[in-house]
Amino acid sequence: MVSVATIPQPPALTATPSLKPSSKMIPSSSPVSILKTSKPAGTKRKMADLDRSLSPVSSVSDIDDAQPSKKRARVTFNENIQTHSWNQNDPATQSGMSVAMVREEIRGAIHRHVSSGESEAYDQIKEIFTADPKKAADTVYSYDLPTHTSLKNHLLGLLSHIASLDRGCSSLVHAVLESEWLGRDEAYVKLFIRFLGNLAAAQGTYLGVIFKMLVSKLAGVARGTGCLPGYPVVPVSEIYARVHMALRHIVRLIPAGSGTLSPVLSHTFPYEADPAKSYIAYTQNLIQIIGYAPELQSDILALITEKLVKIDVQIQVDLEDFEDELGENLLHGVSTDPDEELDDDDDASVLSEDEADEDRRVTEIKDNIHKVDGMIDILFEFYNSSFTTGTLADKRNSLDLIISHFQTIILPTYKSRHSQFLLFHFSQLHPDLLSKMTTCFSDLIFGKVQSGIIRQSAAAYLASFIARGAHIPSSLVRKTFNEMSAQLVDMHDKYDATCRGPDLRRYGSFYATAQAVLYIFCFRWRDLTTASIDGDSPQQVDELEPSQIAFPPNVKDTLSKVIYSRLNPLKICSPGIVNEFARIAHHFQLLYVYPLIEKNKRLRISAFRSIASSGLVQMEREIRAGDHLGYQLDAYFPFDPYQLPRSRRWLEGDYVEWRGIPGLDQDDDSDSDADDEGDDEEDPTATDKE
Repeated sequence: MVSVATIPQPPALTATPSLKPSSKMIPSSSPVSILKTSKPAGTKRKMADLDRSLSPVSSVSDIDDAQPSKKRARVTFNENIQTHSWNQNDPATQSGMSVAMVREEIRGAIHRHVSSGESEAYDQIKEIFTADPKKAADTVYSYDLPTHTSLKNHLLGLLSHIASLDRGCSSLVHAVLESEWLGRDEAYVKLFIRFLGNLAAAQGTYLGVIFKMLVSKLAGVARGTGCLPGYPVVPVSEIYARVHMALRHIVRLIPAGSGTLSPVLSHTFPYEADPAKSYIAYTQNLIQIIGYAPELQSDILALITEKLVKIDVQIQVDLEDFEDELGENLLHGVSTDPDEELDDDDDASVLSEDEADEDRRVTEIKDNIHKVDGMIDILFEFYNSSFTTGTLADKRNSLDLIISHFQTIILPTYKSRHSQFLLFHFSQLHPDLLSKMTTCFSDLIFGKVQSGIIRQSAAAYLASFIARGAHIPSSLVRKTFNEMSAQLVDMHDKYDATCRGPDLRRYGSFYATAQAVLYIFCFRWRDLTTASIDGDSPQQVDELEPSQIAFPPNVKDTLSKVIYSRLNPLKICSPGIVNEFARIAHHFQLLYVYPLIEKNKRLRISAFRSIASSGLVQMEREIRAGDHLGYQLDAYFPFDPYQLPRSRRWLEGDYVEWRGIPGLDQDDDSDSDADDEGDDEEDPTATDKE
């Protein structure tokens, strides 16, 4: 039995510069064969024996394929020598000799796999990377798993043969990509990232696969990642940093790779059933990608906004399935920490089948609320830097991006409840941005290229924006109100002569604009008074007696002309808004419209439909019109109170809450019998009830 101490060390081992390990990139030229050296003939057998003891099991046979067949002496290794050969701290194991042998082993294995289909050595290389390091503690013989040095040397060997890793070696490439690398030491991580970059540059077919592997780590870290035997624990933040280091390296190495990365980011977004933590983590990591791939900024922000709106609408739909009070209480009662919601669910008692189903639905809604809250909070944080520290040009560019996503994603989506508040908040930070925002809405409402649905939705957005924006000056309120009133009169003059009666389908833009004008009046009547024009603040207007409050003549003329026309907007507009307008207008002796409201209750809208309609459709319309359903505008105003627990901090001071009418609401509160003017008299929108 041969002992390690009796094997003479070859004097040329340390004297040959080409065999010394180097921190520089391995040259791509063919490796120098370690079996062809200018040593005395008597040292060849001992060198081969030493090489066999320093290389991984079954690797020397691959190198022997290139040499003439020669019978070798049988050598038996004792346990100490075998243990010694896998000791990663052994200088001989880490020598350039070992790296060169592995490089030659890999070259031969790939060549035989591709040329003759002989894959034994090829499969053994794959096993080195597919071995699970987490099972090391359960393995009887620790040397059955590759050591850190062996893994590193094989990765270096693959790095030297990048050009050979084409489609024919895809199984080996996938084995390397799926191997555990994030939990290892920093030197190995950097080597692995270098391998990814070289592979992507030399073999472009793997670029998408590499991106998928990296991006899949950004929605959450699997349990056990970063906790490998023999290595310090790597925290989640560091794991994300390593993934971003790899993505940054590849994107900078291959600038055109951003075109491949963008669809991968979209396809890898968490599924609907994934928890809120996955959504929030993925959103944070997407935002971080913008820092080193700014060309993807618009795509990434559009992707986040699209996912955000989808969940936001789903929340609103789910809440409407509950009773109004229960739904709102559910929204208000969500905590800022998703873990607290999980703890509450764990403590739930045994429930009936119906109760369990409702409990499951409540849990889903709460999780969706956390998703929206966390994602929009991240977007607020991202945009805030350019609006608070950037130039006016930076602010305009950022607002343009928000407006673009608003027009293409948010506006066409019905009942989005929270996503639009990015626009609401940031457009109020500068007078120029305010003007830009109102102009955008006006163009959407009165532009001829927009569909009727888009114009109606834009009117609701503009009215809600003007009514609720705390930083919107009185002058802009009056300007917007007068412009919309003028447009309303123009549409009246165009349609009234041929109008046979109220018809939402035919005159949708007219009614949407009329409802917007009434809504602005209900919230911002103080800014429309002559006292406000003279410079009084809204608080000073509240101190005036009702007889002292007056409005410019054009306000009464416009409203009177439109309201008492054949178009009859009070029949089509939301009853809550109509009733509130009637109270305020009567209180200040502007208009008295209660007789018209009573008359409208007996008016059948279907009587004014075209006689060309089929009998079946006509009958259905008449039945629905009998209970005033189907032909009235929804009381949807997108900037109703914002209740998300975490992100509502961004809107502090931005919001105009509903304020009662001095001398009117106090009288109503003291008179318990005067409640026949509608259920929402204190606030023209039902969703404002808190």
